[in-house]
Amino acid sequence: MKLFYFLDFTHVKKFGLPVTFDTYVKLEHGPIPSTIMNLINTACDDIDNSILSDTVMFETPAGTKMNRMKALRELSEDDMKNFSMSEISTLQAVCRRFGAVNTKSIEDASHEEAPWSQTAMLDEIPYTLAALDSDCEVDEEEISLGLELIAA
Repeated sequence: MKLFYFLDFTHVKKFGLPVTFDTYVKLEHGPIPSTIMNLINTACDDIDNSILSDTVMFETPAGTKMNRMKALRELSEDDMKNFSMSEISTLQAVCRRFGAVNTKSIEDASHEEAPWSQTAMLDEIPYTLAALDSDCEVDEEEISLGLELIAA
């Protein structure tokens, strides 16, 4: 779930807009995208009635309580048409950054980000807080304006 956070907030820091436009909530172990979380919970509980049924499956490794998501198919060319070049490059960058690290390392990285550290527990994390991170290439006003233009 935190990888979605890094996808969205990395894209915000470079281009001023998120990829998923999901609402993130600060939880103890890191930010959670609420709509995506609901989709995944539905798929875990009742995959046959989930809109993700032809895309993913879930398994719970022995000795854990966590569900591991597995893709049922590769991304198609039609799937890729849903993403801009900047979104694809950001997704690739997030995969390179976190592809070989464990969940705890991803959690720790999310806790170092201003959007997580500057938000109260259980509150919505504003995309504009990305402007507080030193690696952000846009300012808060640019982020706000982009989000307003999309919402209009």
